[in-house]
Amino acid sequence: MTTSKSPAAAVYQIDDLLRFMVQKEASDLHLKPMRPPLLRLNGRLIPLKGAPLAPDHLEGLLRGLLTERQLHSLQDNLAVEFGYSLKGVSRFRGTVFFQRGTLGACFRRVPFVFPTLDEWGLPDVLKEVIHLKQGLVLITGPTGSGKSSTLAALLRLILETRLVHIVTIEDPIEFLLSDVKGAVTQREVGADTPTFAMALRNALRQDPDVIMVGENRDLETMSTTLTAAETGHLVLTTLHTNNAAQTIDRIIDMFPSGQHAQVRQQLSEVLRAVISLQLVERADGQGRVAAVEILRDSPRIRKLIKEGNITELHEEMEKSVSYYSMQSMNQSLAALVINGTIRKETALEISSSPSDLDLMMRKFFFSAGAGDAPGSEGEMPSDADYSRIHRLLEIERHYEDLQARHDQEVQEREQQIRQLQEELQQQREAAGSWEEKLQAGEVERKKLARTVEALRTEYETKIERLQSRIRELSSEGAGTGSSRGGIFRRS
Repeated sequence: MTTSKSPAAAVYQIDDLLRFMVQKEASDLHLKPMRPPLLRLNGRLIPLKGAPLAPDHLEGLLRGLLTERQLHSLQDNLAVEFGYSLKGVSRFRGTVFFQRGTLGACFRRVPFVFPTLDEWGLPDVLKEVIHLKQGLVLITGPTGSGKSSTLAALLRLILETRLVHIVTIEDPIEFLLSDVKGAVTQREVGADTPTFAMALRNALRQDPDVIMVGENRDLETMSTTLTAAETGHLVLTTLHTNNAAQTIDRIIDMFPSGQHAQVRQQLSEVLRAVISLQLVERADGQGRVAAVEILRDSPRIRKLIKEGNITELHEEMEKSVSYYSMQSMNQSLAALVINGTIRKETALEISSSPSDLDLMMRKFFFSAGAGDAPGSEGEMPSDADYSRIHRLLEIERHYEDLQARHDQEVQEREQQIRQLQEELQQQREAAGSWEEKLQAGEVERKKLARTVEALRTEYETKIERLQSRIRELSSEGAGTGSSRGGIFRRS
């Protein structure tokens, strides 16, 4: 694939190539003999249309860019890095090197105006770094993953919000920082200081609050970095590692084996965060977006580092999304897929554990049904932030728990209703039996009443007869003139 336009094929000029690179919004320009210039666009290396670069012509172009000191460095080290600016266009980080006995070069575009954390699309939790007073923050990732841009965005935010002095040590200086609320001193290795380690030792005497080390390349620099973080400074630096666990291992392995326990102890005390970046092509083809892994210094993380249980860091990050806003690279990739920012196939290609990522996404889409992007209306959070996805899954889990609890309660209530219905039926049956008994008793009562009435009538009749007989006998006694005056008279 080639671009539609390019500078004239017959003669190439470095400044023209760099302007064309900025016009096309390429990240890198590659120059090598016997090939046309190549641009890296959205992660792909694309050759320009035109004639190949002649070795002598390319060497003349490259040597013309270098100062006398840089030429000596190229001669001594067979490679040299430097900063280069085109007024009103951009800054560039250049690297000139020998390959197959001839000179080649690579230029990285470093814009004068670089994106903020929000424009860069990074999770909001990264902004908490700027409030740290001391400790070590590591920005990691492969070449071209956005480490320098992220570091520059953090430093600019610190300068805008805090009254501090920042000292940067870079090789070469990439993003130009200006004093705002805070003050900044930028030193370039080779031009302002011989080495990273020497500049870092000197920086401790320059009253810094924040120190930025462009890259930790050797044991001496790393040892001094850890010491600076221990002595009350906030130190930000970068490493070429792909994830947090690999970063911790790389730092420990820099030191002799006899010092590993001591280094783990130091790291457990000074490490504040590891931010690992990978740039992934967007689903719409409009550039790339950063996937972000975040490790923070929770008590559990500190304990794992101190004890050397580095393999457990990944699991702890994935479990600490809610409380500490950590996330693994897979979780960030899953968030980008779920939000429709990148394609699932792209995420699986990037992931170091594609099977785990595939399972994670299947779980979400199965749970979410239609897979709508989470988030509240009006919010503009980072698509790479897995915490929103985690909150949605937590809400769903709580809903499922409530639904299960509701179903259980409904079942218990239905069982209680059935029991009450059975008891009511039993009571009704018992009441029916008593009703029959009552009815039988009532019949018996009436029968007894009739019997009593008959007996009463009979006795009343008998009494009446007796009384009549008595009256008769009394009358007979009176008629005969008996001296007794009747059978009931006293003598």
